Amino acid sequence: MPPGRHPHLAVYACGMKLYNYFRSSASFRVRIALALKGLPYDYVPVDLRADAHLQAGYEAVNHAQLVPALVTDDGQTLAQSMAIIEYLDETHPEPPLLPRDPVGRAQVRALAQSIACEIHPLNNLRVLKYLVKEMGASEDAKNTWYRHWVRSGLEAFELQLAAHSGRFCWGDAPTLADCCLVPQIFNGQRFAVDFSGLPRTMAAFEACMALPAFQRAQPSSCPDFES
Repeated sequence: MPPGRHPHLAVYACGMKLYNYFRSSASFRVRIALALKGLPYDYVPVDLRADAHLQAGYEAVNHAQLVPALVTDDGQTLAQSMAIIEYLDETHPEPPLLPRDPVGRAQVRALAQSIACEIHPLNNLRVLKYLVKEMGASEDAKNTWYRHWVRSGLEAFELQLAAHSGRFCWGDAPTLADCCLVPQIFNGQRFAVDFSGLPRTMAAFEACMALPAFQRAQPSSCPDFES
């Protein structure tokens, strides 16, 4: 192993490098965007369970010590999944992940942020760890917390979708909103969230998972995947 390389930061091999964790929903979003656009990248796993994101080797990449982080072809390092995906959409505009018109872009961003800003922060791994380790929550209480916030957030998301038509969250092609929805459903499945009564949400999820790009980006397709 080269000097200074952390054992949980090994590169699986092209240009861009994506530092991510197979189970991170924020990382999953970016993998979907890269797959939809057909962009090659080096896969750099950051094992959150082993606290690899807290090691000096990764802090030098992303000072916030979060995943994902994308190193671009010209060596720029970008953080935060939403910013990374919009960068990819601006630099590689086909297929577009945001509509062309300003109102459409705002609507898709609103859908995406309903998940990325309203649901995800409350069930992030570090929040769940804090509930257990610092607040003394039991596993049952932690899981109840998770299911409550995911379910209530998706109920609101379902109402947002009611104003739109198409197979996906917005229209008949995947957008930034779908990049956010699919990882949230995957993580919700792990915690046995009740998805009943969310027909538009789950139809959009199923439409996404019928596409090869979403299959390639899912956790079980990652080189660091562990069941």
